Amino acid sequence: MNANEMTQPNGAARRKMLVGSSAAALAAASIAAAPSSARATGKSAVQHGSPYVTTKDGVQLYVKDWGPRDGRPIVFSHGWPLSSDSWDAQMLFFANQGYRVVAHDRRGHGRSSQPWDGHDMDHYADDLAAVVQALNLSNAVHVGFSTGGGEVTRYIGRHGTKRVAKAVLVSAVPPLMVKGPSNPNGVPIDAFDSTRAALVANRSQLFKDIPSGPFYGFNRPGAKASQGMIDSWWAQGMQGSHKATLDSIKAFSETDFHDDLKKFDVPTLVVHGDDDQIVPIDVAGRLTATLVKGAKLIVYNGAPHGLTETHKDQLNGDLLKFIKG
Repeated sequence: MNANEMTQPNGAARRKMLVGSSAAALAAASIAAAPSSARATGKSAVQHGSPYVTTKDGVQLYVKDWGPRDGRPIVFSHGWPLSSDSWDAQMLFFANQGYRVVAHDRRGHGRSSQPWDGHDMDHYADDLAAVVQALNLSNAVHVGFSTGGGEVTRYIGRHGTKRVAKAVLVSAVPPLMVKGPSNPNGVPIDAFDSTRAALVANRSQLFKDIPSGPFYGFNRPGAKASQGMIDSWWAQGMQGSHKATLDSIKAFSETDFHDDLKKFDVPTLVVHGDDDQIVPIDVAGRLTATLVKGAKLIVYNGAPHGLTETHKDQLNGDLLKFIKG
């Protein structure tokens, strides 16, 4: 082997070196950006120069904070088992409109730390409060999708509306999903048990089956599936911890939000698709709109659960109109 052959790798080897170098650079950047070990501060805190907020119990929440800092804040809460990335279409749109847009990865999801416990609506609501407090957000519009709608609802139930100007629930799980004596039209517990079993058996496959099927309505006759949307859903889900995504099924399906909804005293918009196969509109959106005084319900005809993507332009327009109204 001559000197030229030793110093000039072939195409395959060079690509391997480039990939390795890129991975190393990304790893170094991640280490530099990651927060230091959680400190027992006794209160929520945002670390200077870091995209993390540390909660009272030491959980580090990854936070996106886009747009002008003096813009009116819109706070987005994401669905299961996703991350704040699922709101990118809305966050980009509203940041370009001059709003300050904030979204965090729920504990155990996305880039947030992965505690073993605390995967319930009370903790989710308190984590949201920690983000709001750390960033000193007020007069905010809170927008929750699916499980995130439950998070926003429990947040108002536990922390009130002192910092809340308006609320939006999109394809949201309240008032109660699971079927029971007080909720005879709910979803049978067997459906959630099956999801839990599938997640334990092969989480990666489940996280392909859901977005390629009912989540975006790609299982409907004539539907044109987007591989990009499916891949993004899978990647976000797999980034979360196995324990968190498992426990969260109980949180979003069995939590009763009736008392929380009674505490809503701000303008509220409910958006739901009438072909939602994940959170049926008659179990959720339509009931919620009757429980929140003065709430406005917008039904998207033929829309699936994941309308934040499939109907993003329509949703962005409706949100903007509601926020400005």
